Amino acid sequence: MSRSNPEIAFVRLTEVSPDEIIAHMSDPRVGEHMPLLKGTWDRQACDAFIAAKEACWQRDGLGHWAILYNGVYAGWGGFQREGDEWDFGLVLTPGSFGLGARITAKALAFARADDRIPFVTFLLPPSRKHLRWLDRLGAAFVGEVDYDGSAFLKYRLDTT
Repeated sequence: MSRSNPEIAFVRLTEVSPDEIIAHMSDPRVGEHMPLLKGTWDRQACDAFIAAKEACWQRDGLGHWAILYNGVYAGWGGFQREGDEWDFGLVLTPGSFGLGARITAKALAFARADDRIPFVTFLLPPSRKHLRWLDRLGAAFVGEVDYDGSAFLKYRLDTT
Protein backbone atom coordinates (compact mmCIF):
# COMPACT_ATOMS: atom_id res chain seq x y z
CA MET A 1 0.00 0.00 0.00
CA SER A 2 1.30 3.44 -0.80
CA ARG A 3 1.88 6.24 1.67
CA SER A 4 -0.24 8.56 -0.49
CA ASN A 5 -3.36 6.54 0.37
CA PRO A 6 -2.72 5.26 3.90
CA GLU A 7 -5.02 2.72 5.43
CA ILE A 8 -5.83 2.64 9.13
CA ALA A 9 -7.46 -0.58 10.31
CA PHE A 10 -8.81 -1.60 13.71
CA VAL A 11 -8.43 -5.30 14.51
CA ARG A 12 -8.62 -7.32 17.70
CA LEU A 13 -5.48 -7.46 19.82
CA THR A 14 -5.50 -11.23 19.39
CA GLU A 15 -4.70 -10.69 15.68
CA VAL A 16 -1.31 -9.15 16.45
CA SER A 17 1.82 -10.97 17.53
CA PRO A 18 2.35 -10.66 21.29
CA ASP A 19 6.02 -9.96 20.50
CA GLU A 20 4.99 -6.73 18.76
CA ILE A 21 2.91 -5.62 21.73
CA ILE A 22 5.69 -6.54 24.18
CA ALA A 23 8.27 -4.55 22.19
CA HIS A 24 5.85 -1.62 21.96
CA MET A 25 5.01 -1.51 25.66
CA SER A 26 8.65 -2.07 26.68
CA ASP A 27 9.86 1.03 24.82
CA PRO A 28 10.68 3.71 27.44
CA ARG A 29 9.32 6.46 25.14
CA VAL A 30 5.87 4.86 25.40
CA GLY A 31 5.90 4.93 29.19
CA GLU A 32 6.78 8.63 29.49
CA HIS A 33 3.11 9.64 29.66
CA MET A 34 1.65 6.44 31.10
CA PRO A 35 1.67 6.62 34.91
CA LEU A 36 -0.19 3.31 35.16
CA LEU A 37 2.46 1.45 33.15
CA LYS A 38 4.44 -0.42 35.76
CA GLY A 39 6.61 -3.49 35.79
CA THR A 40 8.21 -5.47 33.03
CA TRP A 41 6.34 -6.28 29.84
CA ASP A 42 6.96 -9.94 29.23
CA ARG A 43 4.78 -12.64 27.69
CA GLN A 44 2.85 -13.14 30.93
CA ALA A 45 2.08 -9.40 31.23
CA CYS A 46 1.08 -9.24 27.57
CA ASP A 47 -1.21 -12.26 27.85
CA ALA A 48 -2.89 -10.73 30.94
CA PHE A 49 -3.31 -7.40 29.10
CA ILE A 50 -4.89 -9.05 26.06
CA ALA A 51 -7.15 -11.18 28.28
CA ALA A 52 -8.33 -8.08 30.17
CA LYS A 53 -9.07 -6.22 26.93
CA GLU A 54 -10.87 -9.23 25.46
CA ALA A 55 -12.97 -9.43 28.65
CA CYS A 56 -14.15 -5.87 27.91
CA TRP A 57 -15.27 -7.02 24.47
CA GLN A 58 -17.16 -9.93 26.03
CA ARG A 59 -18.76 -7.78 28.73
CA ASP A 60 -19.50 -4.60 26.73
CA GLY A 61 -19.39 -5.59 23.06
CA LEU A 62 -16.61 -3.05 22.52
CA GLY A 63 -13.07 -2.51 23.71
CA HIS A 64 -9.56 -1.75 22.59
CA TRP A 65 -8.26 -2.67 19.16
CA ALA A 66 -4.83 -3.23 17.74
CA ILE A 67 -4.29 -0.47 15.20
CA LEU A 68 -2.67 -1.23 11.87
CA TYR A 69 -1.30 1.39 9.51
CA ASN A 70 -0.79 0.03 6.02
CA GLY A 71 -0.93 -3.43 7.55
CA VAL A 72 1.77 -2.74 10.15
CA TYR A 73 1.11 -2.65 13.90
CA ALA A 74 1.01 1.01 15.00
CA GLY A 75 -0.31 0.62 18.55
CA TRP A 76 -3.52 -0.05 20.39
CA GLY A 77 -6.50 1.96 21.49
CA GLY A 78 -10.23 2.27 21.47
CA PHE A 79 -13.12 2.57 23.86
CA GLN A 80 -13.36 1.09 27.32
CA ARG A 81 -16.46 1.35 29.44
CA GLU A 82 -15.82 3.04 32.78
CA GLY A 83 -19.10 3.02 34.70
CA ASP A 84 -21.59 4.85 32.49
CA GLU A 85 -18.88 6.42 30.33
CA TRP A 86 -16.85 5.31 27.33
CA ASP A 87 -13.23 6.33 27.73
CA PHE A 88 -11.07 6.62 24.63
CA GLY A 89 -7.43 5.63 24.93
CA LEU A 90 -4.66 5.52 22.37
CA VAL A 91 -1.13 4.17 22.83
CA LEU A 92 1.02 4.36 19.70
CA THR A 93 4.42 2.94 18.90
CA PRO A 94 7.11 5.64 18.75
CA GLY A 95 7.31 5.27 14.96
CA SER A 96 3.58 6.03 14.78
CA PHE A 97 3.34 9.00 17.15
CA GLY A 98 2.40 11.32 14.26
CA LEU A 99 -0.68 9.25 13.38
CA GLY A 100 -2.66 10.13 16.50
CA ALA A 101 -4.96 12.72 14.90
CA ARG A 102 -5.90 10.47 11.98
CA ILE A 103 -6.47 7.44 14.18
CA THR A 104 -8.50 9.46 16.67
CA ALA A 105 -10.64 10.89 13.86
CA LYS A 106 -11.44 7.39 12.60
CA ALA A 107 -12.24 6.15 16.11
CA LEU A 108 -14.48 9.15 16.82
CA ALA A 109 -16.34 8.54 13.55
CA PHE A 110 -16.98 5.03 14.86
CA ALA A 111 -18.24 6.46 18.19
CA ARG A 112 -20.55 8.92 16.45
CA ALA A 113 -22.11 6.07 14.48
CA ASP A 114 -22.65 3.92 17.60
CA ASP A 115 -25.81 4.71 19.58
CA ARG A 116 -24.24 3.31 22.74
CA ILE A 117 -21.73 6.17 22.86
CA PRO A 118 -23.43 9.57 23.45
CA PHE A 119 -20.10 11.01 24.61
CA VAL A 120 -16.47 10.01 24.98
CA THR A 121 -14.09 10.81 27.81
CA PHE A 122 -10.34 11.23 27.60
CA LEU A 123 -8.05 10.74 30.60
CA LEU A 124 -4.64 12.30 30.10
CA PRO A 125 -1.77 12.51 32.57
CA PRO A 126 -0.80 16.04 33.67
CA SER A 127 2.60 15.45 32.02
CA ARG A 128 0.87 15.89 28.63
CA LYS A 129 1.33 19.57 27.79
CA HIS A 130 0.10 19.78 24.20
CA LEU A 131 -3.68 19.52 24.58
CA ARG A 132 -4.97 22.04 22.01
CA TRP A 133 -6.12 19.12 19.86
CA LEU A 134 -8.85 18.52 22.45
CA ASP A 135 -10.07 22.10 22.00
CA ARG A 136 -10.10 21.63 18.23
CA LEU A 137 -12.23 18.50 18.69
CA GLY A 138 -14.66 20.41 20.88
CA ALA A 139 -13.87 18.48 24.06
CA ALA A 140 -14.58 20.21 27.37
CA PHE A 141 -12.30 20.00 30.39
CA VAL A 142 -14.15 18.23 33.22
CA GLY A 143 -11.48 18.37 35.92
CA GLU A 144 -8.69 16.41 37.51
CA VAL A 145 -9.55 12.88 38.60
CA ASP A 146 -7.78 10.07 40.37
CA TYR A 147 -7.66 6.77 38.50
CA ASP A 148 -5.98 3.79 40.14
CA GLY A 149 -3.87 6.08 42.33
CA SER A 150 -2.69 8.45 39.58
CA ALA A 151 -3.90 11.93 38.66
CA PHE A 152 -5.42 12.48 35.22
CA LEU A 153 -6.95 15.41 33.37
CA LYS A 154 -10.44 14.45 32.25
CA TYR A 155 -12.11 15.78 29.11
CA ARG A 156 -15.49 15.02 27.59
CA LEU A 157 -16.61 15.12 23.97
CA ASP A 158 -20.26 14.77 22.97
CA THR A 159 -20.65 12.45 19.97
CA THR A 160 -24.31 13.06 19.19
